[in-house]
Amino acid sequence: MMTRKRQTLGYQATSFIILLLLFAYFQSSRQKPSRLEHHSKVKAAFVILARNSDLNGVRHAMRQLEDRFNQKFQYPYVFLNEEHFTEEFKQKTQSLTRAEIHYGKIGQEHWGYPEFINQTKAAECRKDLEDRDIIYGGSESYRHMCRYQSGFFFRHHLLDSFEYYWRVEPDIDFYCDVDYDVFQMMKDNGFKYGWTLSLTEYMETIPTLWKTTQQFMSNNPSYIQRGNDSLLQWLTDDNYESYNGCHFWSNFEIGSLDFLRSEKYLKYFEHLDRQGGFFYERWGDAPVHSLAVAMMLKSSEVHFFNDIGYKHIPLMHCPVEPWLQNKCSCDEKENFGKHQIVENF
Repeated sequence: MMTRKRQTLGYQATSFIILLLLFAYFQSSRQKPSRLEHHSKVKAAFVILARNSDLNGVRHAMRQLEDRFNQKFQYPYVFLNEEHFTEEFKQKTQSLTRAEIHYGKIGQEHWGYPEFINQTKAAECRKDLEDRDIIYGGSESYRHMCRYQSGFFFRHHLLDSFEYYWRVEPDIDFYCDVDYDVFQMMKDNGFKYGWTLSLTEYMETIPTLWKTTQQFMSNNPSYIQRGNDSLLQWLTDDNYESYNGCHFWSNFEIGSLDFLRSEKYLKYFEHLDRQGGFFYERWGDAPVHSLAVAMMLKSSEVHFFNDIGYKHIPLMHCPVEPWLQNKCSCDEKENFGKHQIVENF
């Protein structure tokens, strides 16, 4: 079996094509970020799925986000947890921002096992992946999290009034000042999904995801974006016979809640959910979101946030053009995928 280090190097190599093509595609014909004053802010929020034990990591992420962006724009936070948040958690997060904060508990119907899942089989599958040393292979909670992020977070009532979300994780770092309203830029340009890092999935965790997705595409051709403006072609290297594993790393994503609430996305999630792959395999929300975006959105509706320096251990994105280095504290030499991009542009 490959070591973790060799796997990581392999992911850097195999993600070359998507990094190269996406960078080229998304840096052309894009409006520059608008700094014009708007009469009202976009209905948007930061969404943070966290436990009470994540408090220190959450505070670190909030401090970074406030210093680099939100002290200027004051967008609200929505915290979600499968348990009730403690008063300590609330007080110590509220002390970091002047923005509104909402705290919500996730319902059991969105975090537990659906009735059609055989829990004995699910446990056996977890044990098999754990024995094969697959990352998070034996984790039950990780599977609940991936399923929730794939199909339910946007249905929480605390998000009902919002149009856009920015997903934030504990212990992440932001390295560059963001002086424009990111959400307004998304809305002005008609962007429905934004990302900073892309890589390839552990294919042992998603052996039937592509086949299941192909079944959905075959049954719902009207939902599928075709032609030169489609991203789907970048997720396969053999004319759609298989999925190459390339995906947007979803621990950073800025997106349209209306897209996730759409009939086509909901039907896709329901189709996946019924197959049981979140529990019988270890389907992650990152490939699920990425496949949905690639199938259903135009490339012109997807944005690469090259100007946002970001790190989620162990990977970092640092802006590569010299003019983007202004006010950035990251080391461009440590950029994930840096060599491929710099050498080709």
